[in-house]
Amino acid sequence: MFTGSFSRALAVAGMAVLVLAGCSAGAPLPPPPLDDAAALQRDQQAFVDAMEPRSPGGSRPVIAVLASNDGTEMTDLLLPYAVLGRADIAEVRIVAPRAGRVDLFPALQVDGAQDFAGFDRAHPSGADYVVVPAMMKDDASEITAWLRRQSQQGARVIGVCSGALVVGQAGLLDGRRFAGHWYDRGTLLKRHAGSTHVPHRRYVVDRGVATTTGITASVPAMLALVEAIGGREKASALAAELGVASWSPVHDSTPFGLDAGKRFAYLLNKAAFWRGERWSVEVRDGMDDVSLALATDAWERTGRVRVEAVSASGPVRLRSGLVLLARPAAGDDAPRLPLSATLKPVPQLDRTLCEIAGRHGGARRDWVMLEMEYPAQQGAAACTG
Repeated sequence: MFTGSFSRALAVAGMAVLVLAGCSAGAPLPPPPLDDAAALQRDQQAFVDAMEPRSPGGSRPVIAVLASNDGTEMTDLLLPYAVLGRADIAEVRIVAPRAGRVDLFPALQVDGAQDFAGFDRAHPSGADYVVVPAMMKDDASEITAWLRRQSQQGARVIGVCSGALVVGQAGLLDGRRFAGHWYDRGTLLKRHAGSTHVPHRRYVVDRGVATTTGITASVPAMLALVEAIGGREKASALAAELGVASWSPVHDSTPFGLDAGKRFAYLLNKAAFWRGERWSVEVRDGMDDVSLALATDAWERTGRVRVEAVSASGPVRLRSGLVLLARPAAGDDAPRLPLSATLKPVPQLDRTLCEIAGRHGGARRDWVMLEMEYPAQQGAAACTG
């Protein structure tokens, strides 16, 4: 029997093989458009307009962050839940097939999910919004059926990163425009008749269904959702807390992809999971979910580090209120994952990428940025400070 962390490592390695098998270059992407401020503003406003509450001034919206108990992408789940909860504009719940624990990948576990039956009893008219992270299995029938029912009841759906695969399996991408992580583009186009990939945008909305590019696009997308529900001032305040100046959909998609040489190198990197050092991240009550997720995600994606949460007091309650599971810190002599108590979340990611480059080289950092679909000019900025 494998340990939990080793099983997750196997799963991530296996997912990398599937990624390469399904990653199709397809038609070359068009060059990014010229910096057209009016077009960007129009696309950002289209998202905000599409996500505005259906009954302004009515009861607080209900936002379900969908999860698979057996494997949900860590940042895709933790960041939306934390940012939306911090905004205090809606009732936010993690909803999964089973109540309780959710295993995250590439690391960590949380507790506190509400099961589908409990959510449906509490909200018989359904959620106002459903945020869909990437999941280990994108076609779990119980999950896709529940998501489809929520959409039929009027929920707006936001697929974060490879959560677009889950959204598609629920039948919600046929004939629609979509963004999605770069390695899903060919798969989504093949699966969904009449669908259209939209490059060079961090988020795209089409008739109540929104999708984003890679993991880090959850930052601008959630800020745009906060603006839609709570107004621009609320979104601006949260952006300042996160350490970002804008939540524009601007994005250059052209650097994100794998040619034949890169595909082989990528597979070797992911297949060498057994070479990873075991690191610990010491967690405590009130810890910032977003900083923890972004930094842990980045280090795990080097293929050289396996991260486990440790605590002096067992499970901890993060800043969002979500319970993070942790093993005892006593006697643990593993290297500690470096986290700054003073950096805001996105600058923390920038600093983490700089530290990865210092430890494993710039090429390894670039692989991480490729996976997280994080623009190069942002990741390199912290290394000069």
